[in-house]
Amino acid sequence: MIVEAASGRMPAFVDTGLNVVHVDDVAAGHLLAYDKGRVGERYVLGGENMALGEILALIARLTGRKPPKISIPHDAIVPVAFVAEMWARLVPGAGEPFVTLDGIKMARKKMFFSSARARRELGYAPRPAAEAIKDAVAWFRERSYCK
Repeated sequence: MIVEAASGRMPAFVDTGLNVVHVDDVAAGHLLAYDKGRVGERYVLGGENMALGEILALIARLTGRKPPKISIPHDAIVPVAFVAEMWARLVPGAGEPFVTLDGIKMARKKMFFSSARARRELGYAPRPAAEAIKDAVAWFRERSYCK
């Protein structure tokens, strides 16, 4: 999603939300859980809950592009996902579809999470989501995934 948005290939989006966290913070959280976690407990090593529109607007600012303004209803994108999946199955070399039926099903629910227990019990302290996205865009650019 970050590569597509940073490359200017996301003209629209659905109303959903994601928990954004820096990969380095998740790794540090695993070490904290190893050192300070209680056996049998589970810890969510998340970051900041953000609407997809906010995420795409941030990526647009970082890349000097315009953010997508069109929010497509979930039901309206289902036929597009169906056709994209069929195209990928039937056309040799078509690649993986950008929008899938499973992706649309998942997008119906905002994937927001709380890391309160990890913060409280482990001392987990993820950086702001904007920094995670900025670093991800830079990483993808350095490896020529996007310009």
